[in-house]
Amino acid sequence: MTSHDLESVAQTLVAEGKGILAADETIPTLTRRFDTLGIQSTEQSRRTYREMLFTSPGAAEFIGGVIMYDETVRQKSSDGTPLAEVLTAQGILPGIKVDTGAKPLAGSPNETVTEGLDGLRDRLREYHGMGARFAKWRAVIHLTDALPSSGCVNANAHALARYASLCQEQELVPIVEPEVLMDGSHTIERCEEVTGVVLHAVFHALFEHGVALEEMLLKPYMVISGKKCTRQASVEEVATATLGCLRRHVPAAVPGVVFLSGGQHARLATAHLNAINRLASPKPWKVSFSYGRALQDPALEAGLAVRSSMTLPPPCSPLPEGAHASAIAAAMKQER
Repeated sequence: MTSHDLESVAQTLVAEGKGILAADETIPTLTRRFDTLGIQSTEQSRRTYREMLFTSPGAAEFIGGVIMYDETVRQKSSDGTPLAEVLTAQGILPGIKVDTGAKPLAGSPNETVTEGLDGLRDRLREYHGMGARFAKWRAVIHLTDALPSSGCVNANAHALARYASLCQEQELVPIVEPEVLMDGSHTIERCEEVTGVVLHAVFHALFEHGVALEEMLLKPYMVISGKKCTRQASVEEVATATLGCLRRHVPAAVPGVVFLSGGQHARLATAHLNAINRLASPKPWKVSFSYGRALQDPALEAGLAVRSSMTLPPPCSPLPEGAHASAIAAAMKQER
């Protein structure tokens, strides 16, 4: 794959009016979601759920790419087609989560560093052979009056850069995700300050590791007040602070910024994104959204409603083809 091909993949993922579906939850995370709805978590039920999302008619209208988990990229649809091929046939690019999670940072027990670099080159090569065309790595930055430490910021920036360089070596577009958590009582001003420090460190590390910015995407969190902050910033304040911070720290060579919702309610996150898009046009980069739990929870609930109305057998049996199509399409439109 040439450099031009990687740039084309990056541009396709942030095409006008489209976002990325983050369907990369680990098995324990998805099991907890299933448990709350009375769904038994098995390899088959998880596959059925993923197939439901991936094959809903109209999905390609809103989704440019799907981030999958290791289990999912190895699964096949009910007709025996690998799920990555199911996506590709619709014009949706398959992607893969490749980090192994945030672990306690030695010397700073209240902070984490994301692991997964060991053996990553070989795993990336295997995933590319399975049809993946992009990857994701999430760094987690805890925010308080005293955190993050410079050691934490630099350790995560270094890991993100090494991951991104390996991705491009193996012909995959890296999604670089430095998430500054919204938990806590921090003000929007504190969030903007720390987000700027994190982005500066990340792009410095990317430069040092020779990462081609034209062949990657940034997946940050919005600049926002902490959940416990007594004063919640308005939609306009969030949009202004977020866009201002990005303009100061994100080079124009980056094709797109794909925001994660980070625990925001779907409607609020969408309002923030719309406000960011209204502020100025054109922007140096395309601005989009990563559909996560905000889309998947309504889809799960819609699936249960359809099952109930059709008096189907208990929850882990497959549903009729297309049964969820209208409900999922509606959830996608609502999320946008």
